[in-house]
Amino acid sequence: MACELENIPDDVPTLQALLIASLRREAQLRHLIDVLNRNKFGKKSEKLPADQLRLGLEDQAIAIAEAETLARDGAAAEDNLGRKRGRPRCDDERPRASLPPHLPRVEVVLEPDAQECPCCMGVLHKIGEDRSERLDIIPAQFRVIVTVRPKMACRSCGDGVNRALAPKRLIAGGLPTEALVAYILTSKYADHLPLYRQEQIFARQGVNLERGVMAGWTGHAAARLKPLTERMTEIMMGMDRLFADETTVKILDPGAGKTRTGYFWGVACDEGPYGGRAPPWVVYRYFPSRAHKHGGALLGKYRGILQVDGYEAYDKLGHPDRPGGPATIAHCWAHVRRKFFDLNKGDNAPVARRMLRLIQLMYKYEKRVRGLSPEARLAVRQAKTARVMRFMRRYIDHILARVLQSGDTAKALRYIEKRWTTLTNFLRNGRIDLDTNAIERCMRPIALQRKNALFAGHDLGAENWAAISSLIESCKLCGHNPHAYLSNVLTRLLERNDGDPIDDLLPGNWQDTNAAETRFEMSYIPQAA
Repeated sequence: MACELENIPDDVPTLQALLIASLRREAQLRHLIDVLNRNKFGKKSEKLPADQLRLGLEDQAIAIAEAETLARDGAAAEDNLGRKRGRPRCDDERPRASLPPHLPRVEVVLEPDAQECPCCMGVLHKIGEDRSERLDIIPAQFRVIVTVRPKMACRSCGDGVNRALAPKRLIAGGLPTEALVAYILTSKYADHLPLYRQEQIFARQGVNLERGVMAGWTGHAAARLKPLTERMTEIMMGMDRLFADETTVKILDPGAGKTRTGYFWGVACDEGPYGGRAPPWVVYRYFPSRAHKHGGALLGKYRGILQVDGYEAYDKLGHPDRPGGPATIAHCWAHVRRKFFDLNKGDNAPVARRMLRLIQLMYKYEKRVRGLSPEARLAVRQAKTARVMRFMRRYIDHILARVLQSGDTAKALRYIEKRWTTLTNFLRNGRIDLDTNAIERCMRPIALQRKNALFAGHDLGAENWAAISSLIESCKLCGHNPHAYLSNVLTRLLERNDGDPIDDLLPGNWQDTNAAETRFEMSYIPQAA
C-alpha cells in the first residue's frame, strides 16, 4: 500500500495499514542490505572454510614461533653459564612426524674430532650412531637434454648410413621436453600461476621464455589431451549418478575492446559416498552462455541421477517428454540451507532457525550412512530422515498459510515447496546425496584461476583451459601428482596413433610407469654450493 504525502488519509485503520506495510517494507530492505553487505564484505558460506581460517592464522603462528625461538635462545644462554659441557639441548622437544620413505636420503657423516682415546691414546672403535633427519629442498632446475644419434656406416661397402630414428616430440623442432610443458601446465592450471609470472620466475634462473611461446606450447598440449577429456565424458554418461554446476568466466572480445561473459559447465562423478568403485572425475566444458541448450549439449541423453542446484536448465533434462528419456533430478539441500542462513539474522527469525535445525538433523543422520551401500543408506533414511521430512512438510504448509506471501521467508519456503519431489528423491534412491558439494568443490579451482588470470584470451583459449583443468582436477581427486601424470601421458600419447585405446591414460586408470626412474634421477641432482 502506498500513497502520496499530500494524500495521506485521516482514518485510523487506513493509517495503521499503511504503517504495517511500511514496517514490512523496511524489514525487507534491511534484510536485502544485510545480504548485499555480507556478500561484498563478509564470508560467502555458512561456516568459515578451513583454508581461510589457516590463512588468517599464519601471521599469528609466525609471530608465536619467533617469540618461542627468542625465549629458548635466552634460556639456553643462561643455562650454559653454569652448566658443564655435555649433551646439547634439543631446540624442539616436540615429536615430529616421520618423513615420507620414498624421498631420497643423502647421508652426511660427522666424524668426531678426536680419533684416539684421551686416556690411553688407544684407537676409538664405532659402537653405534645417532641419526636425525631434516627435510631439504632442491629448487626446480633447468637442464638441457642432448639427444645424440650416432651415424653408422660400413667401411667395406660404403653403401648407406644407419642411425636411430628421431624420437617424436610434442613440439616438433621445438625446445621443450614434455616434462617442461607439463610443468608449465601444472603451474598455470593447478598452482594458478599466469604465464607472465612463470616468465619472471624462469628469468631469475637465466632462462628467457616469452609468455607467447609458452602459450603456443600450451595450445599444442591441449590439442593432444582433448581426446582424453572426450573419452572421460563418454564414460561418465553411462554412470549411475552425476553432479553438474556452472560458473562464469571473462572472455576477451578484441573487436569490442572489452570482455564478455562465458560459462564453464562442470560435470563430476563420485561414487565414494555410497561405496562405489568408479574413480572420481570431473570434466569441464566451455560454452559462450548459460542457455538451456548448452546443458543438453553437455549431458547428451544422460538418463541417470543428476544432482544439481535450482537452475531451470537442468530441470528440462528431467522432463518426461525428453528425447531418450528423462534423467532423475535431485536438488541440493545446501542451497536450501543457504537461503535460511541468510534469513537467520537478528532475534525475529524463528522460522529460519527452525528450518536450520531440521536441516541440521538431516545431515546428522546422513553422516552415519556415508560410505555404506545404497540399500543400507536407504534403510536408515526411511527409518530416521523420513520422519524429519514429514514434519518439515507440515511445518512449511502451516507457515505459508500465515506469513506475508511477498516476504523473504515465504519465498524461501516456496523454493522448497516447488522442488519438494526432487529435494526428497534421496528418500527413494540410496545413491543420491543431500547436496551438490562434490561439484561445488570442483568449481573452486576454476574460480581461483579466474581470479589470477582475469580473463581468457578467446573462446578457444577457454576451451583449452577447460580441457587441461579437467585432467588436472581429476588427477587431484584420484590422488595423482598432476605434473607426473601430464609429463608421462604427453610422452605416451606421442607413441599412439589416432583410434588407439587410451583408457589406460585416463586419470582413474593411470599408473606412473616412470615413478622409480624419477626418484632415481632426483637423488643424483647435485646441490648448488
